[in-house]
Amino acid sequence: MGPLAARLARGGQRLRLADRAHPWVLDTAVAALVVLMFCLPDLVHHGGAGVGDGDGDGDRHRFQFAFTRLPLPAVLALQAGLVLPLLWRRRRPMTTFAVIAGVFALQWSLGAALRADVALFIALYSLALHGQLRRLPWACAVIAAGMVLVAVRVSPAVSVWDALFFLLSTATAALAVGLMVRSRRAQLAGLRERAARLETERDQRIRLATATERARVAREMHDIVGHNLSVIITLADAGAYATDIAPERGKEALQLIGDTGRTALGELRRVLGVLREASDGARQAPELSPQPGLADIETLCDGVRTAGLEIVYRTVGEVDALDRGMQLTVYRIVQEALTNTLKHAGAGTRVNLAVVVEDERLVIRIRDNGTAGHPGPWNEEGHGLVGMRERAALYGGTVSAGPAADGGWTVEAALDLTPEAGAR
Repeated sequence: MGPLAARLARGGQRLRLADRAHPWVLDTAVAALVVLMFCLPDLVHHGGAGVGDGDGDGDRHRFQFAFTRLPLPAVLALQAGLVLPLLWRRRRPMTTFAVIAGVFALQWSLGAALRADVALFIALYSLALHGQLRRLPWACAVIAAGMVLVAVRVSPAVSVWDALFFLLSTATAALAVGLMVRSRRAQLAGLRERAARLETERDQRIRLATATERARVAREMHDIVGHNLSVIITLADAGAYATDIAPERGKEALQLIGDTGRTALGELRRVLGVLREASDGARQAPELSPQPGLADIETLCDGVRTAGLEIVYRTVGEVDALDRGMQLTVYRIVQEALTNTLKHAGAGTRVNLAVVVEDERLVIRIRDNGTAGHPGPWNEEGHGLVGMRERAALYGGTVSAGPAADGGWTVEAALDLTPEAGAR
């Protein structure tokens, strides 16, 4: 049954696709089938569906009623009125039902019976499937009235109640099948819509995760490259100046440039290592040092001191108890602040750096006495300040930067140490 069911499903899908492409084909096929199965037998029997001709033969005594024998043109006209509207049963279901019901009532009021009356039940099915549900009660009332008319006409041969039971059961079956198919289609449409919505949401989540990861890598790259290049440029300028005056200092500057470049290269490898893919498609785990923390700030200060800044660094509170993510955030904020001080305040500037843990808050204060001020990216809300604020926001913190009242420049960041903030 599995292969057979699969073939039937594929066949049904192909039929649905063909019907969407050529809807008139199925409607014409239904009308043609009604003509072949129900109209031609009436025409073969001289245009009448009666069981007697009113002459008192044996059939008249048996059934005690007779149908009116209509002329052939009248039969053809009634059949056309019953069958042709089926061509519009899906596009105009209510109109189709109204026309067929009118022809049906006219036919039975004339006392004629036609096998093509099955078109009324097809029209009711189509109305339940394709029409507006608020119109179904009116259609049911019309059907009930038509079935009563038929039951009264055939009462000489069949009990009115038996006839009504059969006719109304047939109408109810057509109505129920139409509603069932309509409900099934609506359910499938809802499932397809939900699947499409879930796929869209999945794509949006992927794009959001990609953008978030891209922003994280961009922040890391900015901090690493920006800081180390600033140190290298400052050392290179100092080395070039010292070459003619004190060659040994120029050599020392070159060695410091090499050390700084190697440090930057190692950090870049660590950051980009998680993005590197192995040749077999598996993610390659980088065998690199861990992300920097508070213990590395002193080393960072030593590197900046070689570039000409005078740094006084102190910590207050249990800073070693901070988690790795918080320590990385503190390190990057300090690194960015010192880099901007080196670029804008210049060598010989004194910097006071403090990392203070106060109850449920961590405060980072960086203040320098640079007389040249800090023009450029700081005043223009450049990427450095934006990056620090983004990092602080991960821990419910804020970053402020601006000139001090007595000269120089001050950067202050406040991070929330509560567990809820760190889980963001």
